[in-house]
Amino acid sequence: MKKFEIAVIPGDGIGREVVPAALKVLDTLCEVHGGLRFETTQFDWSCEYYLEHGEMMPEEGLQTLANFNAIFLGAVGNPKLVPDHISLWGLLVKIRREFEQVINIRPAKLIKGVKSPLANPKDFDLIVVRENSEGEYSEIGGRIHRGEDEITVQNAIFTRKGTERAMRYAFELAKKRRGRVTSATKSNGIFHSMPFWDEVFNDVKKDYPTIETESIHIDALAAFFVNRPHMFDVIVASNLFGDILTDLGAAIMGSIGIAPAANININGKYPSMFEPVHGSAPDIVGKGIANPIGQIWTAKMMLDHFGENELGTKLLDIVEQVTEAGIVTPDIGGTATTNEVTEEICKRIKQL
Repeated sequence: MKKFEIAVIPGDGIGREVVPAALKVLDTLCEVHGGLRFETTQFDWSCEYYLEHGEMMPEEGLQTLANFNAIFLGAVGNPKLVPDHISLWGLLVKIRREFEQVINIRPAKLIKGVKSPLANPKDFDLIVVRENSEGEYSEIGGRIHRGEDEITVQNAIFTRKGTERAMRYAFELAKKRRGRVTSATKSNGIFHSMPFWDEVFNDVKKDYPTIETESIHIDALAAFFVNRPHMFDVIVASNLFGDILTDLGAAIMGSIGIAPAANININGKYPSMFEPVHGSAPDIVGKGIANPIGQIWTAKMMLDHFGENELGTKLLDIVEQVTEAGIVTPDIGGTATTNEVTEEICKRIKQL
């Protein structure tokens, strides 16, 4: 039997509702499979934890997490309790940076039974590979002076190593998909970093002569996500560009509540982390209507990461059977509760 040890951090808000739902689905899948088991350990690190302890995770938190095969995260943030820059940088971003989770991947596809806000979405199926460790989200910069003389400097850091690493990941992924990579750039407006990005992309693509490539400026690319998303396969983007594009990808699917993400450590030193794109959604906490699909699709990505691609594909197929049957939460036009969607998915898994 294959066994994986998973650190579970439900976090804040609806994370505490959708994480148990996804774990129930995973447990059901393992029962049916018979040769796979997930052993989970839960950690209560959250904004409430911060109020009690003055930190988002204990000092030895990363050392503890390093012993697991993967991290399964719900949501981080409750600005009414803790400012976002403290909660995110004290937990989510800290794990990403310290565990060298240098790649963030986020798929978007037309899900059966979920109405896209696009008039003619066709059958889009794309995935964004986002550089996850540097770029525009660098901590380098500062502020001086006050009043009308105040100056703020924010430096975007692009290394050849980090940029090439993300691009090669995208090309390798495209080899397993439809063989096309799009580079998100803005070299006509950003003077140094984006021409550099283009140069690295042109160097890397020489090693993949069978892969079709193109470079599109980020403003046009955002527009194309809306009027022709079906033209894309794999998109590689910087930290900020990738972040924006993937929220747009969630929007054209019909709800951010169904969008998954994976933060990948590619050198094997540390565990990767899997989380939905949505936040903690404090406005619907406790109402029982949080959409569990984003977290469940995130579990599918974790299965893929462990080499259980066939099982992951079956899980997503079942999710689409449920959405096509109209058993969906209010954010995508239904009346079902979190529990009802989860139970229906589990029921169909047992019929495999």
